[in-house]
Amino acid sequence: MLTMGIVNMYDKIKIVDAHYRAIARAAPICYAYGFSLALFDFPFKMDKDELVEFVMDKTTIGESGKYLDLLNKEHHLFVSDLPPKGFPAHFGSVVTTTSKPYPQKVLTPLDVAAGNMRKKSYMFLVGLGRKGLPKDLFERAEYHLDITTKGISLETCTAIGAIPTQINALTFALEQRQKKSESDYEKY
Repeated sequence: MLTMGIVNMYDKIKIVDAHYRAIARAAPICYAYGFSLALFDFPFKMDKDELVEFVMDKTTIGESGKYLDLLNKEHHLFVSDLPPKGFPAHFGSVVTTTSKPYPQKVLTPLDVAAGNMRKKSYMFLVGLGRKGLPKDLFERAEYHLDITTKGISLETCTAIGAIPTQINALTFALEQRQKKSESDYEKY
């Protein structure tokens, strides 16, 4: 399972436009590329169904929340507070997304694609807000991913689009290479 985890670093008490707009932008990307969507520390005091309805009422992004609704109905939407210690095991390896990964924790997009082919689960944490992700998540995460591989900092919604796109493209390329290799082997 691949999961896009968005960590709210804006106001934790009141809802601002950036909250529901980021959710509405992330949902079609997650749905298109087979990712689940996890939302952490958002100030919504409602259950998931109410949250989906709220976002659908507030925006036309993502066909007015159609893909958020589909993620929810297909059980690929998770909403919770940020766990103080570890994340639930079903999310797999926790990966902070950053333009400045710790050298000992670097995970490349190609590593992710290869792991994806082996059915390894990853949750990619992206910070929503100017502050980025809390520093303790850099320590807690098993891996760090710079999706650009060039140390270029991306705006939250740009990263949300780039991560699934890059991983999907690399996974597809590796699968095609593997199929070609297998068919070449079958010739002999």
